[in-house]
Amino acid sequence: MPKFDIIISQDEPVYVISVVSRLVSLPVWTLRQLDKAGIVSPKRLGKKNRFYSLKDVKRLEYVHYLMEEKHVNIHGIKIIIEKEG
Repeated sequence: MPKFDIIISQDEPVYVISVVSRLVSLPVWTLRQLDKAGIVSPKRLGKKNRFYSLKDVKRLEYVHYLMEEKHVNIHGIKIIIEKEG
């Protein structure tokens, strides 16, 4: 079988919301709230489908850490992320 090296940019939106939910251990409804708050902005395909990039997933891992370990709410997370630039 031939070997294929697939290179995907960190900015390429390839992960659907259900996969991201499992990867970062956050419920789908929380991901939707984070999108609504502007903390993460997945690309849209049509009106319903959100696609996340690897960069989005890494940000969501940080968000999960802030929520679970530091007990920061969504409003606080938005402030932290805006200050970090």
